Amino acid sequence: MPWFALKTVKGIGNHIFKRLIDTFRLPEHVFEASDIDLLQVKGVTPRLAFAIKNHKIPDWVKKDLDLVSKENYRIATMTDPSYPSLLLQLPDPPPFLYVYGNLENKSRNIAIVGSRNATKYGISATKQLAKDLVSLQITIVSGMARGIDTAAHAGALMYKGKTVAVLGSGLKRIYPPENIILFHKIAENGAVVSEFPLFTGPEPYNFPLRNRIISGICIGTVIVEAAKKSGSLITARLAADQGREVFAVPGSIFSFKSSGTHNLIKQGAKLVADARDIIEEFSYLDEISQLDHNIRHCKTMKNPSLTADQQLVFEALEPYPIHLNDLVRNLSMEPGKLSSIMLELELKGIVQQSPGNYFSVAAGFGKI
Repeated sequence: MPWFALKTVKGIGNHIFKRLIDTFRLPEHVFEASDIDLLQVKGVTPRLAFAIKNHKIPDWVKKDLDLVSKENYRIATMTDPSYPSLLLQLPDPPPFLYVYGNLENKSRNIAIVGSRNATKYGISATKQLAKDLVSLQITIVSGMARGIDTAAHAGALMYKGKTVAVLGSGLKRIYPPENIILFHKIAENGAVVSEFPLFTGPEPYNFPLRNRIISGICIGTVIVEAAKKSGSLITARLAADQGREVFAVPGSIFSFKSSGTHNLIKQGAKLVADARDIIEEFSYLDEISQLDHNIRHCKTMKNPSLTADQQLVFEALEPYPIHLNDLVRNLSMEPGKLSSIMLELELKGIVQQSPGNYFSVAAGFGKI
């Protein structure tokens, strides 16, 4: 309760809160401190010192804490062992986090964020990166938004990895609402966290605050499919400001959805073709050769044996969708025969069809 009491004092933002805790260690000690001692803290004025001494806790705090207990959520304060130590390096970390699931204080976190209106290429690339990273016991962090964020969480869960979602709303206001099932699955294999009271809605001004936590708990942030004015670029900028690594997955030069990621690469973000491009930036993660083995082994095992015709068609496909008529021309194959082979490859799970008779290689399959 003292953490909430101090946070709800009018005039105390995260910057001043951290300075107070750095000085007095606990909120209880802040309330017990003399005016003279309070005024020694940068940003504390006589008016703020008076507000601290005469503060009354709002009614909503008790309601929130009662519901936290009822819903099996928990509160991780800045002094809690599970509170991310990387976050404490920021000048304005949230004093506490609402947590659903099991939040672990680990530095082996990589954020993957990007467009809400993602392409199939972006979704496939994201899932593949998430898969390869969780194979090294790296936790995938994202914002549970539509598109790339959802693919990042889903990719981690698909391969039994851990993932953390950071919300721009309260835990009782899931956004987008269709991700309610994902919300619970993430909590079973990681954690969903928020710095906002339980019933806070997904207001636009919450998301830049949310983004600083996403990048703040990670050693690196990967941007997939971001337009020039994408919110994901805010996360990239925050990561750079926090001294964390920034990565970008290139897309089509003809797609505006990757214009922002291409600009990041021009500005110095590292281009990511696969997970090895990420891992090699961290000298204390020495499993690069193991990752290379994992990727090759997984592709070799997952690509089923193909007939000569199936292999011919598979080699003609790319991660970007191609129209069936173009494949007919490229392969000089009868349309009926090609359609039959496509169906066989779809049933094997290594080819996916998009609306309009477009086909592409499914996520996780490569050409060896």
